[in-house]
Amino acid sequence: MTATAAPAGAVPAPAAPALLERLRAQPKLPLIVGGAALVAAAAAFMLWSRAPDYKVLYTNVSDRDGGAIIASLTQMNVPYKFAEGGSAILIAGDKVPEVRLKLASQGLPKGGGVGFELLDNQKFGTSQFAEQVNYQRGLEGELARSIESIGTVESARVHLALPKPSLFVREQKKPSASVVLALHRGRSIDEGQVSAIVHMISSSVPELDPKSVTVVDQRGNLLSAANAGARGLDVSQLKYAQEIEQGYIRRIEAILQPILGTSNVRAQVAADIDFSVVERTEEKFAPNQDPQKAAVRSQQSSESSQQGGTPPGGVPGALSNQPPATPSAPITAPRPANAPNATPNAAAPQGAVTTASTASTAPAGPSSLRKDTTTNYELDRSIRHVQQAAGGVKRLSVAVVVNHLAGPDGKPRALTPAELEQVRNLAKEAMGYSQERGDSLNVVNSAFARDGQDEQKADVPFWKDRDNIELARSAGLYLLLALLALFAWFAVLRPLLRKHLAPPPSAAPTAAAATAADPAIDPADEAQAAALAVRQRESERRQADLDYAQQTAEQDPRLVATLIKHWMNP
Repeated sequence: MTATAAPAGAVPAPAAPALLERLRAQPKLPLIVGGAALVAAAAAFMLWSRAPDYKVLYTNVSDRDGGAIIASLTQMNVPYKFAEGGSAILIAGDKVPEVRLKLASQGLPKGGGVGFELLDNQKFGTSQFAEQVNYQRGLEGELARSIESIGTVESARVHLALPKPSLFVREQKKPSASVVLALHRGRSIDEGQVSAIVHMISSSVPELDPKSVTVVDQRGNLLSAANAGARGLDVSQLKYAQEIEQGYIRRIEAILQPILGTSNVRAQVAADIDFSVVERTEEKFAPNQDPQKAAVRSQQSSESSQQGGTPPGGVPGALSNQPPATPSAPITAPRPANAPNATPNAAAPQGAVTTASTASTAPAGPSSLRKDTTTNYELDRSIRHVQQAAGGVKRLSVAVVVNHLAGPDGKPRALTPAELEQVRNLAKEAMGYSQERGDSLNVVNSAFARDGQDEQKADVPFWKDRDNIELARSAGLYLLLALLALFAWFAVLRPLLRKHLAPPPSAAPTAAAATAADPAIDPADEAQAAALAVRQRESERRQADLDYAQQTAEQDPRLVATLIKHWMNP
């Protein structure tokens, strides 16, 4: 058997106890190692602090867009890295706005579909069919982008079925749409968001009925109930009715539970909700009640008078309507100067009247006065426009069940009529009872029935109860595991640790031998004994090194000669 020659300058590796003794003999060595480790930690901290703070550039990008973005970042010499399983691209935080603007100028990221930018590159001579197809693709892409802006939607695809326009009304067809949603992992979309997507698409496409829009998720589940409108049902209306009922239930139980107890009151409410939208306009005319306070619309007055006219007279008949005869000048005598009243001449012809007598005896003519007044008053007119919103409560039906309360002796007792009436009044106030509306309230006091499991638990002893048996079995399993762990520690691990971590057995005998050889050392002095043991170990180590060197020189003299030559000629 030949021994392997050690290389030149090689020093044999001492055993582990010898290495520990060397460290104890040279107290400066741990300080040097600790200082070096501290300097290395400081250098690592400086390098880490100088490292750029990476922030998200884009997240949830497609493979095609991700490859294009990485190629652009490589051309711009911008360092990047991936995070969150490769779905996010990170760059230095101070370069995020600049890089985003540069990538946007290149049209990145493009997204899953194309929008109306598809129409920017129209070529001359494009057919009408190609233009229609590009318009439909652009519209589908824009709608998909709008849907993807919702937080729970990761990606979306929109398919539009746009029929060709026709000049004949009978041949016209309505458009339809289909939407496929890919939701984020662990998220769900509610009915309100689905309804919003349906109405957004129906509002973006002309003559598209919301009933013709179908929404499906990535698992193939139908999210839009297309037949809900045909049945006259609306999910939002049903949800609103349930919220109204639950609100009344919470109000009733909240006011009764502090008095009767949390588990002693149960309430249910059935609400009849009016979802019809009513708009009514009324115009009424009524007579004025007080003419003095009535408003005058218009007033018209006319007045006419006549004075001095000859009234009609004479004998009615044909003779009085004949024309007068030829007049002749009458012969009158001169009037005496002293006559106060002249009388007609007796010899005068019949029918002749003197001028003086006519002037003195002519009576005054009749007069007439006429006055008309017309007054128009304003009518008592009222116009009323009423618009009633949907969602009003038409009728409430409330049922309240109260459990028997514990009596003074601990046994359950029924409520007294006064207490039951008090509960009924509180429930009425909580629900807003209205007799005109036709509300109904029924309060029943009865003992709550216990479940069959509770009765069985009350009859079965605790050591035969299944729950207690399962609990004991679980506790026994944990106790057995604890006992096995203690056995492994005390029987296996602890002896092994003592064996491998125990001090070398040669230390105590060496110290004892040194104490016996040197009677000047007091065996009671532990410090001196320890120092003597250290010196003894050092001497043994030197002797072991000398023995090894001698053995090496005997086996390979050339190696020793080369080593000495190397020492002499450094």
